[in-house]
Amino acid sequence: MRRAVTVTVTASAVLAGGLFTGQAYAAPPTPSITAQGGFVMNNGTGATLFGKAADTRRSTGSTTKIMTAKVVLAQRGLNLDAKVTVQKAYSDYIVSKNASSARLIVGDKVTVRQLLYGLMLPSGCDAAYALADKFGTGTTRDARIKSFIGKMNTEARNLGMRNTHFDSFDGISNGSNYSTPRDLTKLASSAMKNSTFRTVVKTKTTKQKVTTKTGGYRYMSWTNTNKLLSTYSGAIGVKTGSGPQAKYCLVFAATRGSKTVIGTVLASSNETNRANDVKKLLDYGFAR
Repeated sequence: MRRAVTVTVTASAVLAGGLFTGQAYAAPPTPSITAQGGFVMNNGTGATLFGKAADTRRSTGSTTKIMTAKVVLAQRGLNLDAKVTVQKAYSDYIVSKNASSARLIVGDKVTVRQLLYGLMLPSGCDAAYALADKFGTGTTRDARIKSFIGKMNTEARNLGMRNTHFDSFDGISNGSNYSTPRDLTKLASSAMKNSTFRTVVKTKTTKQKVTTKTGGYRYMSWTNTNKLLSTYSGAIGVKTGSGPQAKYCLVFAATRGSKTVIGTVLASSNETNRANDVKKLLDYGFAR
């Protein structure tokens, strides 16, 4: 008489023994986003995780400032503590353009490092102007600005950004300032290799001591326009953008464990949809 044998199979045994050979976990469904363009990649491997009109040229708004910062940080012998005197031209510019501002005060002396914070956190077009004026070459301000924008386009070509062109230092277009979700993601991935850039773009708020025209000092306080830093676990950057043509854009990155997901959405209809799109894409990216 054969004795009955009871066998208990645990979940771990099923997995380890491969009892369900041929059955794989289903990939997460591809998300639907309201933004007109989007792209996501695994920053470690470069593998594409999501694309929607990824190579369609669109206005980029202030995500342009990623390139502004990258060009500055690529300067040979860069001294981040070198001081730049705020010129009236910078404040006149933001008034004439009704542009976002770091609220720089004419005559103050601010460091290059501080200008980078003013550029990337409050998205200061005055800070962008100051950096372009400082790091462009030429005997006139117009020549220096033209030179700096030229450096931006040279860097874009060097990075293989085939569908990108800059005509401004801050994204306020003169008619031909454009990029794509794929190109901006490629740019951000390269920029994030720089430790100073990484430190700046993950900063939520900062208070900076600057020297006044009379030799005294004042404090400048800046808050990052990238709310993702406070609303998504693991968010580490990168830059918001908006405007009448650009609508609502965000170049974003987040890290969980050893995996970093980086991407871009362009032309969302409003801030809420932009945030929802990005969170969907990040969740999808980490699940892949």
